[in-house]
Formats: sequence, structure tokens, C-alpha cells
Amino acid sequence: MATEVSSMKDLTKSLKTYMDSDQLEQVKKAFFFAANAHSGQYRVSGDPYVTHPVAVAEILAKFKMDGDSLSAAMLHDVIEDSGIPKSFLSKEFNKDVANLVDGVSKLDKIKISGKEDEQAEYFQKMVLAMSQDIRVIVVKLADRLHNMRTLNHLAIAKQKRISKETIEIYAPIAHRIGMHQIYRELEDRAFEVLNPHRATILRKAIDTATKGRKKILSKIEKSIKEKLKENNLTGDVVGRQKHLYGIFKKMRKQGKPLSEVLDVYAFKITVESAMDCYKALGVLHNAFSPIEGRFKDYIAIPKSNSYQSLHTGVITFDGLPVEIQIRTNEMDELAEFGIAAHWLYKSGEEKDSPVQARARRWVNNLVEIQKNTENSRDFVEIIKTGLVPNEIYVFTPKGRIIELPKGSTPIDFAFMVHSDIGLHCRGCRINKNLAPLSVPLESGQTVEIITDDIPQAQPSWLEMVVTSRARSAIRHQLKNLRSSEARKFGKKLLENSLAQHNLKLRSIPKSRMSKLLDSLKVNSLNDLLQQIGLGIRPSNFVANQIMQAIDFDSPSLIESSNLQISGSEGLLVNYGPCCKPIPGDPVVAHFTAGRGMVIHQERCKNILPIKDDPALCAPVQWEDNIDGNFSAELVVTTQDRPGILAEISSAISEMNKNIEGIRGEAPVGNQVQLFLIIEVSGRDDLANIMKALKKTKNVISVNRVHSSEDRKLKIR
Repeated sequence: MATEVSSMKDLTKSLKTYMDSDQLEQVKKAFFFAANAHSGQYRVSGDPYVTHPVAVAEILAKFKMDGDSLSAAMLHDVIEDSGIPKSFLSKEFNKDVANLVDGVSKLDKIKISGKEDEQAEYFQKMVLAMSQDIRVIVVKLADRLHNMRTLNHLAIAKQKRISKETIEIYAPIAHRIGMHQIYRELEDRAFEVLNPHRATILRKAIDTATKGRKKILSKIEKSIKEKLKENNLTGDVVGRQKHLYGIFKKMRKQGKPLSEVLDVYAFKITVESAMDCYKALGVLHNAFSPIEGRFKDYIAIPKSNSYQSLHTGVITFDGLPVEIQIRTNEMDELAEFGIAAHWLYKSGEEKDSPVQARARRWVNNLVEIQKNTENSRDFVEIIKTGLVPNEIYVFTPKGRIIELPKGSTPIDFAFMVHSDIGLHCRGCRINKNLAPLSVPLESGQTVEIITDDIPQAQPSWLEMVVTSRARSAIRHQLKNLRSSEARKFGKKLLENSLAQHNLKLRSIPKSRMSKLLDSLKVNSLNDLLQQIGLGIRPSNFVANQIMQAIDFDSPSLIESSNLQISGSEGLLVNYGPCCKPIPGDPVVAHFTAGRGMVIHQERCKNILPIKDDPALCAPVQWEDNIDGNFSAELVVTTQDRPGILAEISSAISEMNKNIEGIRGEAPVGNQVQLFLIIEVSGRDDLANIMKALKKTKNVISVNRVHSSEDRKLKIR
């Protein structure tokens, strides 16, 4: 116990620098309470258990967190391990401490596995706990950081499970709330457990490169300081090596070796004011050659986690590229500590810093998504994909900045402005010009949404949006279009589709409609209308089935009711990416709630189990004369020779055909497989291309890809 008391004395000295006496006494009380509650309990390492909560509190103290947070850190395991009730903590300390301990304990109770229901339960409790007090996640991150620092005492399998959780969940959350110190350490420690061989090799390579460049890095730092001083700018210059996993991610993303990856070295300049940041930028660009396309102004437009800084890349001495970040001292504190920076509690009312306010908005957005998401799989995916967005910044007509993930469309923008605007969106203007709702937005654009009095949300929108907020709101709206609303909406869609055939719904003979409903395995016309309204069945498809039910007298309407497709039906008709059907292929249509009608080849293995179910699928056929281009995929097996890709590309180019995509597998022996996606007009066109490729020198075989099974490596 003497060692723990000594640690507490060291912690007390640190807390005295920023904490008042009442808060300090509360933290001390929490320590002795925890020491008593955990008496006789030990960690796997053999250390007394109370050393863990003390270490968690020490991490929080470095971020200057408040007394309630440090008290909760001391007590965060007493409910679970010692059976002490929340009500007792509330009386002994206060309600906030009890709620924080309870929130962290509830997260600890759930062991995150690969099972979706368990992951969903964890995320739901996490969102709920954060919405009640966002300090819960700060305490939890400090808890996870100390556990990662002491991970070596556990079995390897458990180390890997915890590291996987850390790199997939906790590190992204730390990044999302701006706590970059914790984020970098969590990633590096998890990486070293999950990929020990790669981590060791990469670290050695970086150390070797750094040792050889210590003099030049020192020279760069000295030169920057001199240039700032010459221009009467006061600031600190600190050089650092980027964190290990960050370098690994960049190498993997760019497909480059370490020697070709820029930004392994970075310098941070902290100055007194935002104006000095821009002055320092001018000084640097005058002293060194800036790297084109590397300048980012996160001061004028902060990142979604409130990170602010100027970023630039420059070529320094001996051609060494480095990244330089320029920010004020306050921006630097926010960059390192995130929501833990400037945590103020006065008179019982919390005063948020900008990063805390943004974090609360993010949590509130998660709460809204959770309310709108009924499927646990969707919720887990939404949370994971939304943790670290790659942002763009666009403007409303009044100049408000809206931050969105890269690839977002005007529909995403509309939902980010307000859910009602998203649901009633019928068009948009980008930079004052009318534009499609499906076009990806770019930073700097001004977007104006045109709305309608009637909700416009439709299933095809799910293919256009990338934000979790828009996706969950659209799904929620479609699911809520039940009973009479869905029937009314479905009737309107079907009437519009029948009008193209000069037919009204009420004029259809009951006997014909009854046979059609039987064939479709639908109980009533109302059920059919509801399915159309919910996006389960495309209205144009049903209209064609009705027309053929009237025109032909067949015992099985579905088998003879082949819809003619032309390839230009729009968003309600999609083509399966697994088999890529083209005109001339025998095809079948699959009804889906999210994508409307999806066309597959009859031989596609994804469709075989349900192909004969008339409630899910129906035969379709191509129109006789189809104009336009389709995508077909080929696998070409060739000798592994220099220039083979150029020869194949040339053969296709000579036929005036475009290659839409190309992917190569690693060579096996002296052979290599290339997967080509080529633009064709139909089967005859594709056959001519395959013949030409087979005549190309060094080509062994050319085959069409009909399903995902065909994409497996087949070289023996």
C-alpha cells in the first residue's frame, strides 16, 4: 500500500497546479475509497489492483480534467468488481461522479466480439452514456490506454482481441473527439500487437533513416527558428517523427515503400496569434519550395473534431520533404487534448470549448441515428464508418459552412442542414446552377436545396448518399410509410407508371388482377400498393406485369410476363455488380427494398437460390435494339512479361473500346492474371474483344467473369 500512497502523493502535487482544494480532497477521498474496495485484489501482472485506477487518474491529470472525472477514474471498477451500488457513490461523492462510474462500468460489462448483436449493444450503451455525460468516453479512453500499456501480461489471444477492439473502436473515437495524443499511442500499441513483424521491420527502417538524417533535421529546425526570428515572429519549433501506424497506413494507401512516402518527418511551429500563423507560412514558403497541393487551411475551416492548424509540405535541404504544421498555443492544446482541453465547470454549469461543443453535436447526431435505426447490423456499420470521415466543406447560400464526408451528394447536404429539408428535397443548385441530386460535392461549392411540400424520399436515394445521418433518416422514413400512407404513395407511383400505357388502375378487370396477385404471392391489391410505396417493388415493373396480364391469357402470369428492359430505365433498375449482365445475356430481375430492381445473369450464383421464387424474382428480357454501353469483366491469364499490360491495352484501344478498370493479381510462377472491366454494347461486341485478346502475344486464356467465384485466383 505504501507504493500506491506514494503514487497518490505524486498525483496530488500535479493536481495542485490547476485544481481547487475541494476537488483535490474529493479525489483523495476517491483514492482511499478505491484502495479499500479493491483490497486483496490483484492484476494479472501481480500488482495491487488499485494501481490501475491510480494510473488512469494520472493520465487524466495530464489533460487537466476536473475533479469529478479523476474521482470517477479512481472508482470506475468498484461497481463491477466490489459490488458497491451506484446510489452509495452518489451519497458519498456526488451524482455526477456516480453517473460517470456507472457509465464506464456499463461499457466494461459488455465484451465486444465479432457478433453483430453484441457490438450493437456495446455501441448503443456507449452512445447513451456519452449523451448523458461526454466525460464518460474520456475516462474510458484513459482506462483503455493504461490497459494497452500493460497488455504484455495477458495471453496472446487476449492481447490480439483487445488490440483489435482498440484499433477499430477506441482509437477512431479518440481521433473523432480530438484527443490525438491518446489516438496515436493507442494505434501504435495495437499495431505492434496485431502486426509485430511489420511493426518491428518498419520501426527499424525508420530508425535507420532517422539516424542518417539527424544532422539535416537539426539544420532544418535551426533554419526555421532563424527565419522566424528575422521576421520578428516569436514561436517554438519542434521536430517529430510521425507515429508508426500512421506511416504504415499511408504506405498501404499509396502502395509505396517507406523511401517514397512523404511526411515521415514533421515540424510543429506554435506562435502567439492566428495572424502570426499566416505570417509564418509566408516566411516558410519564401525560405523553402512548397510542395504543390499540400497546403491545407484548417484555421479558416476547422476539421470536424475542431482541429485547427495550417499544414504545408516543403522541400528542404538535400531535397528532403517534410510536413510543417503551424498553429497557436491554444490550437495546439486543442489538437493534443481534444474535448479534454479547457474543461471548465463553474457554478454547476458546464462551459464548452469549441471542440467540446462539436463533440456534443456529434454525439447528439449518433443518438438521432440510433433512434432511426432498427437493424443492429446497420447501426454498427453506421457508427464504424462515421468515426473518421474524410471531410469536404461546402456552403449554404447564406454562407454557413457545412462539413461532409468526401463523396457526399446534395441529398447528404440537405439532411445535414435539417432532416425535414432532406426529406422534402426535390432538386438543387450548385453555384447557382441546377444540378443532379446524385452528383458528388466538392469543397468550396455553394449548395441550395429546392424543396417540395410533399416528402420526396425514395429508395433510390440510398444509393446516392454516404452520410450515416442521411441513410438512417431515409430508411426510417421509408419504414414509416406504413399502412395507408404507404398505400397512398404506392398507388400514386403505380398510377403514374400505368398512365404511360394509357391505363387507369380502376379499369383493370378484377379477375386479371386477382390472377396477378396470386402469381406474385400477394394477398391483396392494398398489400401490393404498400410494397410499391415502401420501395420493395418498382412501380414500372408492376405496371408492365399488369399490362401483360391483361394482354395474355396464361396459367402462370409471372413466367410469361417478361419485362422488356432497354438499359436506360434509371435508378430503379440496377445491374448486379457481381455478374455484370449485358444485352444478350439470359437475365432475371431481383426485387430489393434498397435498390429497386436489380438485374442478374440467370447463371449468377448469388441469384440461384431465389431465382424461381416469384415473390422475389421475375424473368426479364432485353429489347431488340439497345443503344448504349454496359460493363463486362474479363479475366486474362498471360505470361508475366514486361509491357504485357501495354500490349493488352493497345489491343482493346484498337477496337475503339474503353477500359473502365483494371486489377492485377500477384504473379504465380511465370503467369499473372489481369481482371479488366471493359465498356461493351452487348455479347457480340464482347466476343470480338475476347477474340482479339486471345490473338495477343503472351496471352494464355481469356474468360468472362460471371460471378464472384470467377474472381478467385485460378492459376495452378
